[in-house]
Amino acid sequence: AASARFVRCLYAVGFLDLFGVSMVVPLMNLHIKSLGASHTVAGIIGSLYGVMQLFSSTFVGCWSDIVGRRYSLLACILLSALGYFLLGTSTTVLLFAISRVPVGIFKHTLSISKALLSDLVSERDRPLVMGRFNAASGVGFILGPVVGGYLAELEGGFYQTSFICASIFLLNGGLVWMLPWSEENTGNKEHHQDKGTNSLSAKANHDVHLKTATNTTVANNSFFQSPWIQVATVLKKIKGIACSNLWDVFLVRLLMSVAILLYYSNFTLALEERFGVKPLFAGYLISYSSALGVLAGCLLGPIAKLYGHNTYRLLLHSSTFTCTLILLYASAASIWMVILSSTFLAFSTTIGRTCIIDLELTVGGSEASGTLLGVGQSVTSVGRIIAPLLSGIAQEFSPCGPPSLAVGLALVAILIMNANKQKYCSHGNVKLKNQ
Repeated sequence: AASARFVRCLYAVGFLDLFGVSMVVPLMNLHIKSLGASHTVAGIIGSLYGVMQLFSSTFVGCWSDIVGRRYSLLACILLSALGYFLLGTSTTVLLFAISRVPVGIFKHTLSISKALLSDLVSERDRPLVMGRFNAASGVGFILGPVVGGYLAELEGGFYQTSFICASIFLLNGGLVWMLPWSEENTGNKEHHQDKGTNSLSAKANHDVHLKTATNTTVANNSFFQSPWIQVATVLKKIKGIACSNLWDVFLVRLLMSVAILLYYSNFTLALEERFGVKPLFAGYLISYSSALGVLAGCLLGPIAKLYGHNTYRLLLHSSTFTCTLILLYASAASIWMVILSSTFLAFSTTIGRTCIIDLELTVGGSEASGTLLGVGQSVTSVGRIIAPLLSGIAQEFSPCGPPSLAVGLALVAILIMNANKQKYCSHGNVKLKNQ
């Protein structure tokens, strides 16, 4: 209850973040080509952003564990605003490339917000809160391209859109600065008390409270420590994650991410080749799926309750459903089968994305939630690099090649989850019922 207002403010942060970004991103390829860049140069700059995200997400997430969420979130928002401001002044290809550097390194505001949410709420409520956060962000992702497309029609529309996006990030920075951080501390304390009551003895509970108080003090002071001390602490935390037993969780995330990216990789082209459908219809279908994804985020709480808050079982079932739906799409004989698969796929993928994050935090422990979410983002970035290559190879054989390959990868992920079932059943923090 103490952190309810704080959580609602974070929903607004997530909405504004994706609303601003989705205004600009669809227009970027057109803008860089208007500056005289070739397709190869445009592709290299786009890949550079993905590579920076790959290497920076783990470090920034870990840094947020060290210096605290407030300072790291503010730094990421303000430096991202700087990047979009520079984008609004990019009259040459070089300036365009330079503007992508601060965004590529520091655009991890959603990950830090999710880490902050995991600090605020109990494990039982985490899927519900994460689902609503994703839903709020999804609404921004739906509305942003519409506003950006309208502004692009104006003279100098791209530059205006970029400046508006930078202003939205500044607004987000002000919102974060004015957040009720005293409630965050209260919510964090209640969160640890709830965990201690359920799973720890009185002595262990006292130790957790002492450790939490110490960590809070360290986080508040670490921002002003030597950068070398912060770097050393970051590397130590990353080493701890790398040596942990979370490899299977991250592997499942990688496989399912690549599978979903393969599904969308040639979606518009495949519909045109297989069914003679125009790209406009494919765009409407993708927007329709995005809207259903928002609805799925709102329904995640009741679904998690139906599963007895058993994240592992919900992830297994949603992944199996995703695999089946992609197979249905790959073998569809009519456009109506594609619409049917897209409808239910919006629900299964949204639920799966939230569940894999919750499973990472549950198995890895919430004490390093920023690091865990950062590593997860790096894994997803690897998927974004691999998927286009696999898609291009698979399309040489058939328009159905990418989704068929996606089915195979999803099956491997399901087998890994089944093979490690006992690990989750025996894990102290994973509350599996009827096992």
